[in-house]
Amino acid sequence: MPSKPQSQAEREAKVAELHEQLVASVDALVSGDEWKRALEFAARFRARSFNNTLLIWVQHAAAFERGTVSAPTPTYVAGFKQWQLLGHRVLAGQRGYAILAPLTARFATAQLADPSAWRRLGRAERPRAGEVVQSRMIGVRPAYVWDVSQTDGPPLLDPPAPKLLSGAAPAGLWDGLADLVRRERYSVWTVFSAAAIGGANGRTDFTDQRVSIRSDMDPAARVKTLAHELAHILMHDPEVAVTHRGIGEVEAESVALMIGAAHGMDTSDYTIPYVAGWATSVASKTPAEVVQASGERVRRTSVSILDQLMTEQLGAGDPPGLEQAQASQRSVGSAGTTRPPNRPAQRVGSQGL
Repeated sequence: MPSKPQSQAEREAKVAELHEQLVASVDALVSGDEWKRALEFAARFRARSFNNTLLIWVQHAAAFERGTVSAPTPTYVAGFKQWQLLGHRVLAGQRGYAILAPLTARFATAQLADPSAWRRLGRAERPRAGEVVQSRMIGVRPAYVWDVSQTDGPPLLDPPAPKLLSGAAPAGLWDGLADLVRRERYSVWTVFSAAAIGGANGRTDFTDQRVSIRSDMDPAARVKTLAHELAHILMHDPEVAVTHRGIGEVEAESVALMIGAAHGMDTSDYTIPYVAGWATSVASKTPAEVVQASGERVRRTSVSILDQLMTEQLGAGDPPGLEQAQASQRSVGSAGTTRPPNRPAQRVGSQGL
């Protein structure tokens, strides 16, 4: 069942507890293997923030240890009412996974050029004549989601998923990534061997705006390297590449891993550098803050790339048919009629939490 209404003090206590869980989870991501596992998981739930992905991960793992869920990792997660839209009910005794949802308020102003002129509106307060209203995030609140294994209902139709042979690249991925590189006004070149680019698999020349990729690798390795170099272009500049090279390389390789994982590629040959070293090298930030910031930057960059690719990809963790069921409810609700039965659909969209 959904959680009971909470007082402000209860919400603040729960948010503090979730932050403690986050810090503990992030502190555990000190090795390349643990960071890689977290990113592989995040690739399957990329519609949600990196923080919320970690919270879902650690709470589901605890539920599996208690024996209240049957699988070690979740498949699809959604809120209580979202599962109801799909004809599912949360099983008695199943605890929801607490995540951080945005807490918003309405602000109004008649002077858009003056940032200090905005005032917060009360719950039922209307703006004055000539005022513009915007909704802004003012904090976070606890919200709850459940995995499909915690519910009972009709079978979900699995969306189509890419299936790859060893060493093969997903159809259209090289061309799609190359097009995105060119949109940033960089050219894409292939070289015969690593010797031509200083022993690397790929290289981005920020001065000449050229990306070079070895041609003597299998297609999967070539497309992974191209994703790595595209991440450098989108996330880093020459100064970052020199002064914070450790962070830059981890972020670029992490984006490549998420792009590959979202296409069903085997990520066993990815090498993510040891995280603890670069996480402690950034002044004025704790290692946990650095890891969280990089994780969210990697997720946002990966989602931006994936959204622009016309390739077949794995789902983003929402139950198949949810987006269509919500759209149907909104459409019928606006007409003031009864919502028709839900029908499963092929694809889902981002829920953003």
